Amino acid sequence: MGENTEFNSDDLIADRNALDQINRQVVDEFRANGGKVGGPFAGSDLILLTTVGAKSGQPRVSPLVYFEVDGRILIAGSFGGSPKAPAWVHNLRAQPKVRAEIGTESFDAEARELPRGERDSLYPRVVEKAPQFGEYQAKTSRAIPLFEITRV
Repeated sequence: MGENTEFNSDDLIADRNALDQINRQVVDEFRANGGKVGGPFAGSDLILLTTVGAKSGQPRVSPLVYFEVDGRILIAGSFGGSPKAPAWVHNLRAQPKVRAEIGTESFDAEARELPRGERDSLYPRVVEKAPQFGEYQAKTSRAIPLFEITRV
């Protein structure tokens, strides 16, 4: 992913194989560079979240932008504003125990989906940090879920 790569989440969502390939490249770059990546994610706070596949039972690694809000680590299941949630959301709902990587640190964690009221009060804070998440919410009728990642 070069620095001039234009990131279009709609294109990636339409092509699951392309999304998997991009994710693998981001994961490899993240791990090779102590949590730093270039391209469309340059300068973003990224977390690698290893979940257990809800159907497969196999480990799945997802590179995700995270937001630190009031000392909490939050991730949003936006999928670029798609009408459906990303696969990792389904995995977390089925099994909230995860492995998380931030920078060079790796730790066991638990994901907690925020109840609607808490989500609604915190989602604007996410949008303050990354306005595109407001655009993603405007594109879909579903409430984009927020999850808190807590070390265990």
